[in-house]
Amino acid sequence: MERNAINPWTWSQNLGYNQGEVITGATHQLNIAGQTAVDENGAPQHAGDMRAQIALALDNLQAVLAGANMTLANITQLRIYATDVDEAMKNFDLLGMRFGPLQASPPMTLLGVTRLAIAPLMFEIEAVAAS
Repeated sequence: MERNAINPWTWSQNLGYNQGEVITGATHQLNIAGQTAVDENGAPQHAGDMRAQIALALDNLQAVLAGANMTLANITQLRIYATDVDEAMKNFDLLGMRFGPLQASPPMTLLGVTRLAIAPLMFEIEAVAAS
């Protein structure tokens, strides 16, 4: 799989994502449901702690990817939902720590929402991956 970044402007790269990517040579696509801060039984974890919820949601995302023999480097699109966008942005370094070493900057969208499906969850990340 080959990725070619499309960035008519450079500002988004400073935030860790590309405006678009042309993906060629991919033979498999994985659509990943929103991952949140839940344990293996689906019980919400880390109530009131955005940073811990982001970390666990990323762990869960990586577990789904691993089940398909993929990594964060295979992600071609991210959609992120947060009940407090400002608090989520304060903790986006967690995404940088995981995606940065892979030199992966998939296009992403961050949306503020009033709540997620399960209270007290505050952060959800869904993805599309390809290999």
